[in-house]
Amino acid sequence: MPNGADTHCPYCALQCAMTLTPAAPAAGAVPAPVAAPAAPLEVSGRDFPTNRGGLCRKGWTSASLLRHNGRITEPLLKGSDGVHQPISWDQALMLITAAVKDAQQQYGNDAVGVFGGGGLTNEKAYMLGKFARLALRTSRIDYNGRFCMSSAAAAGNRAFGVDRGLPFPVTDLDSASVILMLGSNVAETMPPFVQHLQGARDSGGLIVVDPRRSATAAFTSDGGGLHLQPTPGTDLALLLGISHVVVHEGLVDTDYVSERTTGYASVVRSLNAFWPERVQSITGVPATLIRETARRLAHGARDGGSYILSGRGVEQHVDGTDTATAAINLSLLLGLPGSARSGYGTLTGQGNGQGGREHGQKADQLPGYRKITDPAARAHVASVWGIDESLIPGPGLPAVELLKSLGKPDGVRCLFVHGANVVVSAPDTNAVTAGLRALDFLVVCDFFMSETAQEADLVLPVTQWAEEEGTLTNLEGRVIRRRRALTPPPGVRNELWLMARLAGLLEAPSTFSEDPETVFEELRLASAGGMADYSGIDYAMLDRGEAAYWPYPVGSTGTPRLFSDGFAHADGRAVLVPVTPSKRAARSFADDSLALATGRLLEHYQSGAQTRRVAELLAAQPQVRLLIHPATAASRGIADGDYATVTNERGEVLCRAELSNAVRPDTVFLPFHFPGQENANRLTEAATDPISGMPEFKTSRVWVRPAASSVVPVAVSTELSLHSEEAS
Repeated sequence: MPNGADTHCPYCALQCAMTLTPAAPAAGAVPAPVAAPAAPLEVSGRDFPTNRGGLCRKGWTSASLLRHNGRITEPLLKGSDGVHQPISWDQALMLITAAVKDAQQQYGNDAVGVFGGGGLTNEKAYMLGKFARLALRTSRIDYNGRFCMSSAAAAGNRAFGVDRGLPFPVTDLDSASVILMLGSNVAETMPPFVQHLQGARDSGGLIVVDPRRSATAAFTSDGGGLHLQPTPGTDLALLLGISHVVVHEGLVDTDYVSERTTGYASVVRSLNAFWPERVQSITGVPATLIRETARRLAHGARDGGSYILSGRGVEQHVDGTDTATAAINLSLLLGLPGSARSGYGTLTGQGNGQGGREHGQKADQLPGYRKITDPAARAHVASVWGIDESLIPGPGLPAVELLKSLGKPDGVRCLFVHGANVVVSAPDTNAVTAGLRALDFLVVCDFFMSETAQEADLVLPVTQWAEEEGTLTNLEGRVIRRRRALTPPPGVRNELWLMARLAGLLEAPSTFSEDPETVFEELRLASAGGMADYSGIDYAMLDRGEAAYWPYPVGSTGTPRLFSDGFAHADGRAVLVPVTPSKRAARSFADDSLALATGRLLEHYQSGAQTRRVAELLAAQPQVRLLIHPATAASRGIADGDYATVTNERGEVLCRAELSNAVRPDTVFLPFHFPGQENANRLTEAATDPISGMPEFKTSRVWVRPAASSVVPVAVSTELSLHSEEAS
């Protein structure tokens, strides 16, 4: 029986290293009842480059969920009364098989859909893509990473020819003199990351772009750097203004641009209309700060090292791909990517957000980051799977479109959800919930009864992170090992086991192993020769602690730093792509409406359903609070602590108001971790970026009013056994 392990945190993509050891009983302690919550393992930080032994509050408390009394330990079938009752695994497998066959006989193969998650291990993400396409014979698969990294990925692919969040080890940032942080609040979302910003802060070179005075933006005070606070939705214009200064003040690295890029002339033309004073009128950022930012970046590139890092704040928009492209263009003009002391990167959010998008969960991809429409890619993967290439379906629908199709006559009628809680995390969640209820059959795999699981016809209990073996790929493109530290409760199954059993019942071609290492060996073969090549990596080397950055072809030593010798396009050059703000992005709200931004809190993660079950974290942030400027609140008759309603045409949120000068008067902020009446995504719009499919999460139009009555929302703490987290 396992008795502890060296592993990594189950939460964000920083993947902080930790050691799990059996918890020693307190002296004189009375054994708790079997059903009582318990922490069977103790967490200690472990030295690793990303965290250097440190952990955040979420990491320190992560083991408390491993024996939580709300754990699902047997399949649950919803009855006609709406109540879930236990059934056997054999019954569950038969019901699923019948539901799949019935849906496909009536409506066709694409009537069955799969929604995956960016927290699944590489092995499960790989097998889920294979399972969908071969066992379910459907093209309808996508995942919640579409809500996270899709715009950054699309921009990276068209500029560099490859998408790896950080194309360099995170420790490279330590020596930088200037770091431009675009829309990322790492001080709360991944606190141990902050140590890698200290060098730039000590040099006065930390520049943070965020409409809110976030915890990260606060690090720029006392001479630490600059905080640029643009009007929501104007990040693209701001980046064009900074690039304009770089070009027109002669700050371009002309040798780099000439030797390593294409498209310079067209980008220069596209910048002509974005001189600093005009950009000031669009963004509200003073022209002096726009010029100062450009000059500091250029000076750092020459003398100390400059890095540009982007996050969801500038990417979760309908023009997110173009905004990320503008950031990349700026980095290329300055000669940062692939240089010895500088670079460009984007910060992956979910625990396996990088690996989760590389091996087949995305609607248009096959393992190794191959395009599903590429004949050579299809032939390679078919040969590994031992099937005829014609059995692999074509591209499916990106996440938002997939969810919009639920229950429709020509849409998905039977849905599998793995590692996602879309009732809380998707845009326009009222519409998503209605779609789930219109399905003929909904299967949810989780370890707690999430809001999405509550809607399911069948809920399947699966393993948590410390109960399974596997690999993940962190924000640097480094493949790491997840190790099993304890035995799962009786009745709980790993999703590899589930997919193997269902594949057999559905008479799928190819093989489906339930052993993680066997699956990884197949993944190695399937990824070989692809952009994300894992073929030279195996469990033995990872267990020895060897650093493994992809691409890692057989016979190589991996690639900690990309682009030093060229980019991934055929000519080896990066592509400068001209972009310009859309009319929608430049819209202003003339009446008394406000721009709603959504984001995360230090104590919670994603849909909040894991962290809302941890007593210490819940006590610190028990309910949603609306961050609103004092002047804005006063004009609406709202005092600090009052209940307020935030409404638009899609829904309403009831919350307490928290007055703060950290937000602009034209903006309010809501965290997105809470369910029900407190769910911020009731208000977000399902409009998407035309290139990436990213939803517009950051600038929804809302109206804020005092609540009609002081009705307190149902306390999250009373529902601890009903909420789950995206399985990450």
